[in-house]
Amino acid sequence: MIDQTTRAQVLAWIAQDIDPETQQRLTALLAASDAGDRAATDEISDAFAGPLTFGTAGLRAALGPGPGRMNRVVVSQAAAGFAAWLRQQGQVGTVLVGYDARTNSDVFARDTAEVLAGAGFEPLLCDQNVPTPVVAFGIKHLGCVAGIVVTASHNPPADNGYKVYLGDGSQIIPPADAEIAALIAEAAAGPVDQLPRGTRYRMVGQELVDDYCRVAAALVPAEAPRDIAWVYTAMHGVGARVVEQAVEAAGFPAAIPVGQQHDPDPTFPTVAFPNPEEPGAIDLALELAEQTEVDLVVANDPDADRCAIAAPFPGVGWRMLTGDELGSLLGDDAIRRQVPGRFANSVVSSTLLGTMARAAGREHVTTLTGFKWIGRVPDLAFGYEEAIGYCCDSAHVPDKDGITACLAILRLAAALKAEGRTIGDRLDEIARTHGVHTTSQLSVRVDDLQLIRDAMARLRSNPPATLLGAPVEVRDLTQGSDELPGTDAVELAGERVHVVARPSGTEPKLKCYLEVRVDAASSGADLKSAREQAAGMLTQVRDEMARALGV
Repeated sequence: MIDQTTRAQVLAWIAQDIDPETQQRLTALLAASDAGDRAATDEISDAFAGPLTFGTAGLRAALGPGPGRMNRVVVSQAAAGFAAWLRQQGQVGTVLVGYDARTNSDVFARDTAEVLAGAGFEPLLCDQNVPTPVVAFGIKHLGCVAGIVVTASHNPPADNGYKVYLGDGSQIIPPADAEIAALIAEAAAGPVDQLPRGTRYRMVGQELVDDYCRVAAALVPAEAPRDIAWVYTAMHGVGARVVEQAVEAAGFPAAIPVGQQHDPDPTFPTVAFPNPEEPGAIDLALELAEQTEVDLVVANDPDADRCAIAAPFPGVGWRMLTGDELGSLLGDDAIRRQVPGRFANSVVSSTLLGTMARAAGREHVTTLTGFKWIGRVPDLAFGYEEAIGYCCDSAHVPDKDGITACLAILRLAAALKAEGRTIGDRLDEIARTHGVHTTSQLSVRVDDLQLIRDAMARLRSNPPATLLGAPVEVRDLTQGSDELPGTDAVELAGERVHVVARPSGTEPKLKCYLEVRVDAASSGADLKSAREQAAGMLTQVRDEMARALGV
């Protein structure tokens, strides 16, 4: 049974809830808790332990009643807080609101539009679900002061989320997140039904998608080869419709779709986690690739802001490339094509892009994790993060975009195919020129976030002085520096190794990003031997860091 303070909060929530479904759910949980149901008591206690924290990634949590869940009350309060913050910045005008196909995303988007209208803004609500990059594109394209996307990206099916953009199409950075959070708390101080609402908002439809696809297709030159056979999966998300239109506009052959994952489905029935990086997520695509003898597999995550690829390798068969491998391919290609501007990647990504850029006399920037930082690099030629996020057209979408990344990799693969070469051949060429860079993660999902805090404290108090038997420089990134703002992470760097440990910003995970480097030319080894050596070194580093973190 819950305590009296929590009971009062629950009853107040039930009284103000504008959603009959969550209202009934909470009422039933309270009755079950009163009858001695421990699971119901625990669920209520968790949902009312405190409000969701609004961070630079916005909000993301499981659906359900209470301040610690995603629901219509929380979303309405978030919309009111964001509107108040925009007014404080002197930004009043049109706000673009989009949404994915997750449970209640359309409902949350409509609530957002109504609250924005009640606050004196001119909401522009998408008339159907759209990929996140289309909204990021539409903000600048339509002259909006801000944008909002209701999406939980690649989180589990039970989750939903809320992501905000500024008028230049970029994500927010500190201290804006804390300022918005404070105004959300003010909005939450009173009953949600007292928030002003309006119904004067406009709808935007296919014309926005048409404009996005036209601009995206222009990234592929008319003279570029286009002979490529490929399999595509939308991972039960909203990418397929727009990807198919963009691919047609760019002149590439249509993909062979993974039918079971083609249409939006908020239950994500064929995958445990709807993230192409997760084991098993692209198995259906790989099976289809083997049956159809294509050149390439392309996968988007459910809101299509991330992109992953798989390709066949001699003696290995089909395998998915790591985010760093695809980042090096696209970065190398942009350098070869002399795309003007700077190159950038996050501190948790491979050091290879920086090595390639400097070798070509190009400027490279290392940023904190996330496209809220990468997308803000001025004159960005190409930027990426290892979590399969790529920015190939910062002038129009200063954020990760899995659709333009798809077009970029199709163009590269088709060009290589026209020369009788493959993706694997280009990766070999990069490795011979710049050394073998092999990356991986030590990732631990927890139920208790205190375990992550304890592991980070353990690493800070007693970091390893050596990795792979060689000295490493340890840098606590909390305080920040001239190169990087402060963040909760620890970096360890040596001649052959680079490691960054940090809590995930969107999931209950401790992540340790590992990289080892082997110079095949100087070691006298062939690429196969160098990669085998790197794999062994990576295993050793993972074990050493697991001991240092106590996980």
